[in-house]
Amino acid sequence: MSDESLREQSVGVVGAGIGGLSAAAYLAAAGAEVTVYERAERVGGVAGRLELDGFRFDTGPSWYLLPGLFDRFFEDFGRSADEFYELTRLDPHYRVFWDDGDSADVPADPDAAADLFESYEPGAGAAFREYLDDAERAYDAGMERFVLPGRSRFRDYLSLDVVAGGRKLDLLSSLDETVRSYVDHPKLRQLLEYTLVFLGGSPHNTPALYQLMSHVDYGLGVYYPMGGMYEVVEAVETVARDAGADVHTGVEVTGLEPIEGGVAAELGGDRYVHDRVVCNAPPAHVERELLPDGTVSRLGDYWDRRTYGPSAHLLYLGVEGELPGLEHHTLALPTDWDPHFAAIFDDPAWPTGEIEPVVYVNVPSRTDPSVAPDGHEAVVTLVPLAPGLEDTPDRREALRERVLDAVASRTGVDLRDRIVAEESACVSEFADRFDQPGGSALGLAHTMRQTGPLRPGPRVRGTDRLYYVGGSSNPGIGVPMCLLGGEHCAAAVEADVGGGPFDRLPLVGR
Repeated sequence: MSDESLREQSVGVVGAGIGGLSAAAYLAAAGAEVTVYERAERVGGVAGRLELDGFRFDTGPSWYLLPGLFDRFFEDFGRSADEFYELTRLDPHYRVFWDDGDSADVPADPDAAADLFESYEPGAGAAFREYLDDAERAYDAGMERFVLPGRSRFRDYLSLDVVAGGRKLDLLSSLDETVRSYVDHPKLRQLLEYTLVFLGGSPHNTPALYQLMSHVDYGLGVYYPMGGMYEVVEAVETVARDAGADVHTGVEVTGLEPIEGGVAAELGGDRYVHDRVVCNAPPAHVERELLPDGTVSRLGDYWDRRTYGPSAHLLYLGVEGELPGLEHHTLALPTDWDPHFAAIFDDPAWPTGEIEPVVYVNVPSRTDPSVAPDGHEAVVTLVPLAPGLEDTPDRREALRERVLDAVASRTGVDLRDRIVAEESACVSEFADRFDQPGGSALGLAHTMRQTGPLRPGPRVRGTDRLYYVGGSSNPGIGVPMCLLGGEHCAAAVEADVGGGPFDRLPLVGR
């Protein structure tokens, strides 16, 4: 399809997260006049960077997965990822400590991982290999038939090709139910289910089709971009700017109004009209706070009835001395994590008393010395929390102590007397800085009722010039999905402008 029609279009992008920057890059490269408005002083949204007393922390995503989708993005613009950053493949993928004193390194090599599984349960090695084979089939079917084509509406599924692909995916069982059919040992189930954390779900409400994440892990690998994940953000920003997008930071959009022939954006008392607007902000915030009442027709308390991914309690710690006992990615787990997930999704509560917290520890300085001064380590701890919890200083401090206690008791590494720099984030930061409902860190979870066409697509219902992109829209959560979502959003704009089919834009790398 010709891109001539986009050359006459002015497109505003509200928010410069990964999805917004990706959409801006595709639209600008296809000829549109693109203006990006970001209220923070730097781009990236949740995928930010904190610099503190010589330490450098990624404040959001810390796992580089699905490298092919990053390559796909850069190649579309005649670029490559290695122009911008150096990738290191991690091995082991992560180290796990349990509260009963047990620990294991989970290797990158699937055969070595199968041996690890066998050491816990006779026959589990073969079951693990079978699980990975099934995960690869689910990945191939899901990516090729659903994710890459950008099927976000029910009518997109009305074809024999799509129905055939859907038969290869388990859409009705939970991930936990499927994992239990392969292995019995609770620790092995945890090793196969931990990837759901990236999707904002629990083992009991995430569809079994997401076993494909195990293929993402073992089949495609876990990587780290030297310098940190923010190197990726800056690379995507550079591509967008080079494509012609005009990116403004420190500028807040306070209102949107669909008008005849366009959408008006309110910015600090000024009013700018664009032919079309892409919203890289949570859809709930857009519809409740930015658009006039009634613009989008929803039944009753629609957004209150959605299931949101966890919020998080985060500590960014500069630590004196080396930490050889911790890996780049470390999980400090209770042997029974069901009570913690119940406290997130079923009966929202802080992990106190008998609820043992699930703790993720990220130590990027184990791989990348540039993120910490000599003789020090950069450490981030994360505990998932229920969104909507009342975030008070006392509760944050109590959880801080519990986290440090859990890390010390489970891993044998006591950080408390070695901390020389510290910052934190919790529910209130995600609510205030990013307008996430309830302070969710991830947005809409990938539950059975919020997957595929049940998730907001790029087109905002009830309007014909307004679009969504980002983790709460299709295809979903995560940096690679947001990159892909930017492509899908741009393709939807092109299709609407030109009156043609939803398809990939004819850019440089094709």
